[in-house]
Amino acid sequence: METVNWKVEGMTCSNCALSISKYLQQQGLKNVKVNPIDGDVSFDTINEEKREEKIAKGIESLGYKVLTSANASAATNQKLVNKFLRYFLICLPFTLVLMLHMAHKWIHITWLMNPWVQLVLCLPVYITGMYFFGRSAVKSLANGFPNMNVLVALGATAAFVYSLMGTFLQLGEDYLFYETTATIITLVFLGNYMEDAAVHSTQRALNHLAKSQRVMANMIAFDDEHQEVVFPVENTQLKPGDLVLIRSGEQVPADSKILWGDATVNESIITGESMPVDKHAKENLIGGSVIANGTVRAQVTAAAKDSVLANILQLVKKAQGDKPPVQLLADKISGIFVPAVLIIAVLTFVANYFIMHDFTIALMRSIAVLVIACPCAMGLATPAAIAVGLGRAARNGILFRNAKSLEAFKEIKQVVFDKTGTLTTGNFQVLNFEFHSGSEDEFKRLVYSLEKFSNHPIAKSISKEWKTKMPISWVRIEEINGLGMKGETKDGDVYLVGSNKISTKLTQQDSHSIYVSKNNELSGWIDVSDELRPEALNVIAYLKSKNVKTFLLSGDRLDKCLSIGKQLGIDEVLAEQTPHQKLETITKLTAKAPTAMIGDGINDAPAMAKATIGISLSEASQVAMQTADVVLMNHGLKNLPTSLGLGKHTFITIKQNLFWAFAYNIVAIPVAALGLLTPGVAALVMGLSDVVLAVNSVRLFVKKVV
Repeated sequence: METVNWKVEGMTCSNCALSISKYLQQQGLKNVKVNPIDGDVSFDTINEEKREEKIAKGIESLGYKVLTSANASAATNQKLVNKFLRYFLICLPFTLVLMLHMAHKWIHITWLMNPWVQLVLCLPVYITGMYFFGRSAVKSLANGFPNMNVLVALGATAAFVYSLMGTFLQLGEDYLFYETTATIITLVFLGNYMEDAAVHSTQRALNHLAKSQRVMANMIAFDDEHQEVVFPVENTQLKPGDLVLIRSGEQVPADSKILWGDATVNESIITGESMPVDKHAKENLIGGSVIANGTVRAQVTAAAKDSVLANILQLVKKAQGDKPPVQLLADKISGIFVPAVLIIAVLTFVANYFIMHDFTIALMRSIAVLVIACPCAMGLATPAAIAVGLGRAARNGILFRNAKSLEAFKEIKQVVFDKTGTLTTGNFQVLNFEFHSGSEDEFKRLVYSLEKFSNHPIAKSISKEWKTKMPISWVRIEEINGLGMKGETKDGDVYLVGSNKISTKLTQQDSHSIYVSKNNELSGWIDVSDELRPEALNVIAYLKSKNVKTFLLSGDRLDKCLSIGKQLGIDEVLAEQTPHQKLETITKLTAKAPTAMIGDGINDAPAMAKATIGISLSEASQVAMQTADVVLMNHGLKNLPTSLGLGKHTFITIKQNLFWAFAYNIVAIPVAALGLLTPGVAALVMGLSDVVLAVNSVRLFVKKVV
């Protein structure tokens, strides 16, 4: 199985996205995700080119256009003017002239009273409208997935055909509604343009990130005489191992490692951290960040498609395609909305005709019902808010793996913290050590040779401090969760480096940080010191202010955990926990109330997976990051309050949007049926309804969430 990612043009609302989604699911495809905001469509399928071609043709038969990665960028570059704006500008002059006919009581234009002149003026507008709305409506009906364009096309066609009959049969001006036809089409195009512009503004944070993906880089090469040559290339052409020169004010073209030079780097585009950070030789640079001051030579460590920035965008787009539980009801209603409105329009015509005994009035009211109904509003309520919430989160260094976790934040009542690397910096220093055999250098070499294979913060700090050029070669090596590193030499000697659980049968002392054993005999111990993260106190205080209960859950010794718990004011401390015990604890806590677990190690991964929401720091082990629902970038514990606030306020925005969408349709359709709105006004109101949702969603960009 492989994941196929396409761009699909022509989606005007979530009702369109729902049609595509249903079609793909009918084809037996799994993990179908359709994002109406930016047109992204993804699904899992067996790698069969012919089947993909068939699926693409099927989507196009629904009235949409599939763009593969090869032609997507070219198509994007060709679009200088929004298509809805283009259609609106084509229709507008004809419609304005026709609307003068409506003011004939005050402005008498003799030639405009001629029905054939009105037909000639209306025809370009009707043809343009049917080219877009009509084709889409016919294709959607033919495939059994009626979309919103069915309503617009029916409303405009009914008015046009009625007027055409009045013209040919010379029934008089009471039967001429060409201006109604033109007004419906023109104003719906205007509404679609306003909706498109407003909805796409919800993507501005991600668009800002995406622009940073394609830049020019100064690539370093050497000529035949081994002289350095610098020449420009697009960063998409860079591959791991290439050398680049980056100067002050330039953007880092790709994830890379500094070989020479010092620089001050602005990483706010990735981490949300406004303060520049100092970078030196052997330190990593994130593609998309900017060299504020200094010049460096660096070696590319990841191609553009594998960079931190690319992974962020991919992660957020994937999350946008997810549907949180709150969207399911709206989807069900959207799925039956168009047929329901068609039935209501027919009933409106029949009821008004029998009550008013006037065919014209009955027809105009049923057309108004068709035009004012808006399934888009219900469909866009959730995606628009999620797009803004995820976009703002990404700009602040908060990555949500799925939309469900964004919604789940609203219910979190308990937050559980790991200690090492989460509440503490994870930058340890060796305070003291003791070895029982051999020399000091041999002891350090042994510890380094094992700890260099571990992602645990203590192990990484020790291996960095005691690094040697002649490490021991192991026949077998493994990391044991909750214990430490185990290695076996070719001579059959077995070494262990890890927590005090190693020492329980070897010594009475259990106060040291790290123990070392050889063949089940104690070889030595190491004491290290760690410091609290400076932001930890404020984060705990914020959670307390929101009545969120806090826990410290650690495998470290009780005395150390109690000390940290007391310093930070954590409600409950659970120490000396194995990974299995952590999992059991989280299971019990989650059963009582929705719980978030923040960790960074392999031993935290099972507990994080069991929690309502698993949260990982970006410096965490890959296992922890892959298990987490949320990743906080760049020492991102300080962003925990923002992530909680964004989750809650995004859900509030979704509820507001859904309320507006349902209320609008519940009120607007009866109003139109009672004849209180003309079809032209109904068309304008329908377009504005979606703009209201988009504007409400965009408020999340500036709304105070903490």
